[in-house]
Amino acid sequence: MKALTLTQPWASMVAVGEKRIETRSWETAYRGPLAIHAGKNLTPVGGVRGLREKCGEHPFRMLLARHGLDAETLPRGCVVATCRLATCFPTSETTADYGASLMAPWDIELGDYSHGRYGWVLADVEPLEEPIPVRGHQQLWNLDDALLPAS
Repeated sequence: MKALTLTQPWASMVAVGEKRIETRSWETAYRGPLAIHAGKNLTPVGGVRGLREKCGEHPFRMLLARHGLDAETLPRGCVVATCRLATCFPTSETTADYGASLMAPWDIELGDYSHGRYGWVLADVEPLEEPIPVRGHQQLWNLDDALLPAS
């Protein structure tokens, strides 16, 4: 299965269904199953202190609390969910063509929709009951399917 590493708290926002569109500086032709990996490192939020500050900001604070999570409990260095990468689009099309029907209420605030970026629509998100520790990588990478629970 292909996998994508996201920094916390964004990985958990995807896993709990609060973020349906991941924004990236690059597009992909890949469509299909995708594992969401929570990176071990905390860049770009700036270390543990930066993570705590980011998780204290709106809407992160409210969304994490809704799911019983906080900066101290967010899993890192593990796969937290699986989903399907449904499509990828230039962010300039976000509100006009993809609008509210595909976006979670907080997607605009949880992503970077500046010009020249791409929105990756994540569908059929399934959080894992137990995160699976594994080393992440940059870009799309291959995760051994044997590591995932049988569906």
